Amino acid sequence: MRTYAGHSSAAASNALYRRNLDKGQTGLSVAFDLPTQTGYDPDHPLARGEVGKVGVPVSHVGDMRALFDQIPLDRMNTSMTINATAMWLLSLYQVVAEEQAAAEGRDPAEAVRALAGTTQNDIIKEYLSRGTYVFAPQPSLRLITDMVAYTVAEMPKWNPTNICSYHLQEAGATPVQEIAYAMSTAIAVLDAVRDSGQVPQERFGDVVARISFFVNAGVRFVEEMCKMRAFVQLWDEVTRDRYGVQDPKQRRFRYGVQVNSLGLTEAQPENNVQRIVLEMLAVTLSKDARARAVQLPAWNEALGLPRPWDQQWSLRMQQVLAFESDLLEYDDLFSGSPVVEAKVAELVAGARAEIDRVQELGGAVAAVESGYLKSALVASHSQRRRRIESGEDVVVGVNRFQTTEPNPLTADLDTAIQTVDHDVEARAVDAVRAWREARDADETSRERAADALAALTEAARSGAPLMEASLEAARAGVTTGEWAQALREVFGEYRAPTGVSGSVGVGDGGTDELREVRELVRRTGEELGERLRILVAKPGLDGHSNGAEQVAVRARDAGFEVVYQGIRLTPEQIVAAAVAEDVHLVGISILSGSHMELVPEVLDGLRDAGAADVPVIVGGIIPDSDAKALRELGVAAVFTPKDFGLNGIMGELVQVVRRSRGLGEGRPVPA
Repeated sequence: MRTYAGHSSAAASNALYRRNLDKGQTGLSVAFDLPTQTGYDPDHPLARGEVGKVGVPVSHVGDMRALFDQIPLDRMNTSMTINATAMWLLSLYQVVAEEQAAAEGRDPAEAVRALAGTTQNDIIKEYLSRGTYVFAPQPSLRLITDMVAYTVAEMPKWNPTNICSYHLQEAGATPVQEIAYAMSTAIAVLDAVRDSGQVPQERFGDVVARISFFVNAGVRFVEEMCKMRAFVQLWDEVTRDRYGVQDPKQRRFRYGVQVNSLGLTEAQPENNVQRIVLEMLAVTLSKDARARAVQLPAWNEALGLPRPWDQQWSLRMQQVLAFESDLLEYDDLFSGSPVVEAKVAELVAGARAEIDRVQELGGAVAAVESGYLKSALVASHSQRRRRIESGEDVVVGVNRFQTTEPNPLTADLDTAIQTVDHDVEARAVDAVRAWREARDADETSRERAADALAALTEAARSGAPLMEASLEAARAGVTTGEWAQALREVFGEYRAPTGVSGSVGVGDGGTDELREVRELVRRTGEELGERLRILVAKPGLDGHSNGAEQVAVRARDAGFEVVYQGIRLTPEQIVAAAVAEDVHLVGISILSGSHMELVPEVLDGLRDAGAADVPVIVGGIIPDSDAKALRELGVAAVFTPKDFGLNGIMGELVQVVRRSRGLGEGRPVPA
């Protein structure tokens, strides 16, 4: 039983973890901030506005010590949501476990062998959904392979990679796609480990036994439960037939779940409680496909960062199910059900066909590099959005049953969510600089850190396993940014396909509303003497690009010329693109909470570039008080998750352009 937690600083997160453990939580699930996830120290320019926002910053072994102070790691089960820098965070975790054991007079090596938990370490889905990748697919797969080989030999209770279909569903995946792309990722990892020669064939069953999955459970209860049974069946087949694993225990499909955050609504957020419970039941009712670990989001996640009380509520949901109900006392409730068996067979057949398609393309890595997987997900997400907008898919409180009584839980929105102190980033910047200065002030320490980085770089160039070099870097006081930069110098960086250009969007001409907006876009372009151009931009390190991609696809369908360059842009790059492309509108998407730092920099940059007349709109998880402040700074419009109607948003974009160009209000004319 876990809650996904971490924010502000290592010390603040440690206090939160110890409170949650005292309340009966049985494991830890660590959320790292975006600079940590993407390999930057807090004082790097790209870290601006992102430090401590969506997780805890961990810049070196000192931060890891503080994060787990008074928490014995060799007696804890810890899940770490970390991917591109997973090897580095596991190295820091191991070093702290060794230090704890040595301080208590115990054998550090035995403490390492006792470590239990998971590093998510699924880089494939980062190219498709969350965007916290650093390197290209091949070197990223090498890092995963080295970690798998190391942990099988030295850390046998650790899950070195956690194939994560959770974010695929959030990026638009259907159940068939979620199963197929997760299985294709697992095949890519297992093939790479097998072909590396680092694990003897007779121990390959141990590799399979340490692969775990992290799955999304949506609100379509029966379909989600059947999806899990399909996962179990396919994993057993793949590991037996492709890899020759004979021990059924090693072939067991071991998975954890976070229920679907994407389906949580800003409108009538109290409805999220019953959504969370239903989604939890989908992965617990069926004993033959039951999750090994469950973490639940909080009811107010669509509003902002949950408070400790909100996390406690989610933990109590699990405890009531486990200890008050009789759910866990019986054998599988669905064995022999013709309805369930038929649905499982349908999902298995669809997933097999899609797995075969990915393998024909050369496997998951090749399907990422070609853009196939990303385009497929963007298209599926577009269709899901269309169904919600048309009312075909009902979302209670959003597109039906919108009348509501005043909600006492959100009467004061500023106190209904956790806020991060404004000086968190400044303190983290000062702390990492002080760490480096103190380390380098001592000649021995400075030389050890330099030697560790040189050894890491050489190992990367030579093809040698990277885990031992990373452990020495952790012990030497190297920082997260220094570790990642050493590998960047060898591996380079990577920009994944956006999937926008290959997406089908609205293939049938769309609704009457879209046709009317399209006509207004056309007429406005004629009045201005040029086609309307919009820049859709994601500043900072926020890689959750689903919303930006859907806006870009719908804007194209509405007749705009769309400029979309993907994720991880500086405000300066956004301004340069707006000026170079001579756009009529800049749309900024931020879900990480860094809007109050980054949006003003874009506004200032446009003014300095002589483009103050280009209107800026902002979309994301933005509290009302921040939205008001942004509008006062000059933002033309702010959109949040409650603004689910993309056609209505497109209509507002045209009006923003018209007002900025002195054309006055334009009314759509029915097409």
